[in-house]
Amino acid sequence: MHRHHQISIGEYVPWYLSCADIVTVAARDSVVALGGPSWPLLLGRRDSTTASLSAANSDLPSPALNLSGLISAFSNKGFTAQEMVALSGSHTIGQARCTIFRDRIYNETNIGSSYATSLKSNCPSAGGDDNLAPLDVTSPTSFDNAYFKNLLRKKGLLHSDQQLFNGGYTDFQVGAYSSDLGSFQIDFANAMVKMGKLSPLTGTGGQIRKNCRKAN
Repeated sequence: MHRHHQISIGEYVPWYLSCADIVTVAARDSVVALGGPSWPLLLGRRDSTTASLSAANSDLPSPALNLSGLISAFSNKGFTAQEMVALSGSHTIGQARCTIFRDRIYNETNIGSSYATSLKSNCPSAGGDDNLAPLDVTSPTSFDNAYFKNLLRKKGLLHSDQQLFNGGYTDFQVGAYSSDLGSFQIDFANAMVKMGKLSPLTGTGGQIRKNCRKAN
């Protein structure tokens, strides 16, 4: 496997499938299993021989970012503000740790009061750092547009979530996705295809890890 190209999983013998491709397939199939859209997968990635905590911290958007920071972080990877909003819609599933949203529920004002109160019961002002709350309180196991509907009601769990609907540039897009599931799913799928093409290791780069927890 020396090209980054579209191919079905069945065409691989198992030990030729990289961990990077496994993650890509799992992400797509998980979204589909939860009622979301599908998209074509480009397979043929190879795995890195190193890991970088500093690169992860600098390249992955922080949940503490304001809207301008979010737009910049995604722009640095070639994504538009609209694509950033669409990709943020992945928070219609998943959970976050108390330590990540504690400051928001105790100190921010652009949050529904009853929503904040309910979260405080599972996320005290001290302790319970690892207690979890769903990113989408309405339908946490369905890949739908409830995430955006929640933002209209000031029910974004993370600071960065609510920034998408807080009187700024992306308010219109959040409103559009909240009322049109189809357009969100189409834009999300297209943005995921684009994300899957971000500087993959192919050809002789990297390796195929035999154990996804460590380099060979």
